[in-house]
Amino acid sequence: ERLPRLAIGTLSEPMLALSRTINPEVEHVQGDMRTLRLDGRTFDAVFVHDAISYLLTEPDLRATFETAFAHLRPGGAAIFEPDITREAYADATHHGGHDGADGRSLRYLQWRTDPDPIDTWYVDEFAMLLHEADGSSRTVHDTHRLGMFPRATWFELLDDAGFVDVRAVTSPYADETEGVGAESFVGRRPA
Repeated sequence: ERLPRLAIGTLSEPMLALSRTINPEVEHVQGDMRTLRLDGRTFDAVFVHDAISYLLTEPDLRATFETAFAHLRPGGAAIFEPDITREAYADATHHGGHDGADGRSLRYLQWRTDPDPIDTWYVDEFAMLLHEADGSSRTVHDTHRLGMFPRATWFELLDDAGFVDVRAVTSPYADETEGVGAESFVGRRPA
C-alpha cells in the first residue's frame, strides 16, 4: 500500500501550482513550515528539504522543528536537510549553465559570501545571462539570504523540540566541492 504524501512547500501559490503539474499524485497545502498545523493529522515521516535554509534565526528553526514534531506519529522520523552548517561554510564561487533543445540557454555565476561571520546567515548571489529562442538576451541578478547554524544548535533545538535519537548523517546528494548539503539531521518522535 502506498502511503499518502503531502507537499507543503511554500507560501507561494505559483510555486505550488508548478509542483502540482510535476507531482499530481501528491496533496498540496499552502502553509508556513514554522506555524502550520494540520488539525491533528500525523505522518510516519516528515522531510524538510533545503527550504529550511531560508530560516535565519534560532526561534524560526525551533518553530519548524516543533511543527514537524507535531505532525509525526509516535515512532515517526523527521529529516532536515539544510544547505550548509557553520562548520562546513566557506566563501565560494561557481559557474555553469546549459543549452535547451528549444533554442534557449542560460549561463550563471554564483557567489557565496558571509558579510558577518558572527551572525547566523550568509548571502548567495546569482548573476544569470539568459538567451531566448528569438535571439534576445537579458541579465538577471538574484540575491538569497540563507541561514547557517552550528551543528550544536541543530542538536540542541531538535532535542528541545522533543526529538530522540538525533544524529547527523552524510547526505548522498552532498556536493563535496562546496560543502553544500553535506549533512542532514535526523530525529525520531518517541514511540
